[in-house]
Amino acid sequence: MNRFILSFELIDSPLLWMTAVIAGLGVVGVTLWVPRRIIRTAIIAVAAGVVMFVVAKILEAMDTFQGPLPAGAIWWATGAAAAVAVGVVGVCRGPWLRRVIGVFTITSALLAGALGVNASYGVTHNLAAILGVQALDPASLPQRGDAAGDPSTLYQTWEPPADMPAKGSVSALTGSSRIPTGQYAARDASLYLPPAAQVANPPALPLLVFMMGQPGSPDPTVLAKALDAFAAANKGLAPIAIVVDQLTAPDLDPACVDSAKYGAVSTYVNELVPQWAEQNLNIVTDHRYWTIGGFSNGGSCAALYGTKHPDTWGQLLDVMGNEFPGSEHVAQTVADVYNGDANAFQANKPSVIMAAAPSGTYTGHLAVFTWGSADTTYGPGQQANADAAKAAGFTVLTHVVEGAGHTGEALDGSLAYAIPAMAPVLGLAAPSP
Repeated sequence: MNRFILSFELIDSPLLWMTAVIAGLGVVGVTLWVPRRIIRTAIIAVAAGVVMFVVAKILEAMDTFQGPLPAGAIWWATGAAAAVAVGVVGVCRGPWLRRVIGVFTITSALLAGALGVNASYGVTHNLAAILGVQALDPASLPQRGDAAGDPSTLYQTWEPPADMPAKGSVSALTGSSRIPTGQYAARDASLYLPPAAQVANPPALPLLVFMMGQPGSPDPTVLAKALDAFAAANKGLAPIAIVVDQLTAPDLDPACVDSAKYGAVSTYVNELVPQWAEQNLNIVTDHRYWTIGGFSNGGSCAALYGTKHPDTWGQLLDVMGNEFPGSEHVAQTVADVYNGDANAFQANKPSVIMAAAPSGTYTGHLAVFTWGSADTTYGPGQQANADAAKAAGFTVLTHVVEGAGHTGEALDGSLAYAIPAMAPVLGLAAPSP
């Protein structure tokens, strides 16, 4: 499929409202074509909308969507169903022009409904992310600069050159730049380079390895936007970020651990990715400046990896993660990932790992946990893990995005808080007074 189509912005673009307006005009055209049938057509539309609303609420109550639906998603789906019903009325009755209007109404209503639901979640910004494929240009790896100097004072010593780009770049780690995946079928990772990494003789920068949610893909859009905002206010400085694939496909959940069924995902993220980054990127080699992070499913993996591999990951960023990997389908995870071994499943919960760690294991490690105030599914688990991390010796920061659920609104708000909050520890900003 054409790369332009795959990467076209779906949320921050006028496409949603354009399709909604076309659907609305189609509804008006079909309804007014035969004025004497306006009431009958309206009843059909309302009935279709009510049915969709009730079905959505039933599925939500059954936890089909693994948490509450955003209010906007329900209303977009309801409106789309009503408009489609009007379109069907138009198709079923002549003349031919009315049938054509009906077809356009159905098509645009379905598209507007899908785009509206997607925008209500606010996470997947393009078709590539929805399909779980990579549509970015292949990466050109950055220059290796002078790594000398104290990384903790980079914010003081770095002076950007006049030709430094205004924004970071995003690209696909594919072909010759692809990260070896070992015994794991990872999709191509993506790379974010902040402005400071794109100049001659760039400074060595901190490393951030990030994972998105499920369903999802290694899409850097949201993270890059947040890192660009930070870099714009901090002389072009930000972490070099790799967005990796912890799923292999949008509908699969390897639960963050190596297994016979899904492959060696933990080995990939915690060994192969760091090895590749150290060999190919201009990053600070001191692991205290390395962060493992993620959103939702990726956040649960970040919590597991950050607690289980403190020698690899100096800092931990968990954005709205599950309390533990596989929390939403425990029986299936135990059977598929752990071959029925419930004790092994229990032992791989971040809270259990932290409680068993020797005193001092997490001294000097920062853990950031964020969630939306309306996220009743994952919020309590985030608070529980934050409490467990504090008891285990982490320096803990928490942030609640008021009024937000498990959506892109909370993801954006979380990153807007977390990146500046972690920056002093990473040498990218002055410590808070």
